[in-house]
Amino acid sequence: MPPATITHPTITHPDVDQEKKLQHPWKVILYNDDVHSMDEVVFQIQKATGASLEKATMIMEEAHRCGRAVAYSGSKENCQKVAAVLRQIRLQVEVDNA
Repeated sequence: MPPATITHPTITHPDVDQEKKLQHPWKVILYNDDVHSMDEVVFQIQKATGASLEKATMIMEEAHRCGRAVAYSGSKENCQKVAAVLRQIRLQVEVDNA
């Protein structure tokens, strides 16, 4: 009996940026907030996204310093859910697919 021949499929690697867009094409942008305390914003980010205290604090600080920050990325449906929770305390957010 002759030995079995093993064939390997050709694998192509998509552009890394395109791959990221396919994985998480939607994002929730959180804008700076001068109404709520920093602790309130951090708590709401944690509630909305499930982020750790450290991660939620980093998001809040970026929004505070830069005027905006990506609070979450994922499917459109999940981003809309996260945005809705952030809006519960009237934080200004936007869901974007860029």
